[in-house]
Amino acid sequence: MAGIKELAQRYRFIDVDKVGIWGHSGGGFATASAMFRFPDFFKVGISESGNHDNRNYEDDWGERYQGLLVRSDGSDNYAEEANQTHAKDLKGKLFLAHGGMDDNVPPYNTELVVDALVKAGKSFDLLILPNARHGYGVDANYMMGRRWDYFVKNLIGAEPPKDYQIGKPNVVP
Repeated sequence: MAGIKELAQRYRFIDVDKVGIWGHSGGGFATASAMFRFPDFFKVGISESGNHDNRNYEDDWGERYQGLLVRSDGSDNYAEEANQTHAKDLKGKLFLAHGGMDDNVPPYNTELVVDALVKAGKSFDLLILPNARHGYGVDANYMMGRRWDYFVKNLIGAEPPKDYQIGKPNVVP
């Protein structure tokens, strides 16, 4: 946030009232976390395949950044970092996406956030790519288009071309 604010002072075309963020995997976690923890700054976020709760991901990842899991008094030292814990604070537009066959970050990591958002009565968008693994494979271009469309609609308020397909020329008869 500090970097964006500093750049906005240098470059007038940067609008700090319309800040979007997106990320995939660990970046998907970071995107949702930013949307929940700094809801007045980040207006639009696209969180793809996020490892939203490291208690439900590979031990070596959580331990590398959060230390060993330590349980005490009905909680643990990972709870504060879990995105579903903060989902109730969402204010902006959030688009969650996950590959249904993800064998790196299991889809239930995103489902934890979905459940918390539903219970908090928050509006959000969700896309499950049924046969996609972690990197989305043949669905990657589709996801890229959806990502662009989401920012166009929700940051600048414009309507993107309907069903535009990346990599296919627009042929006019």
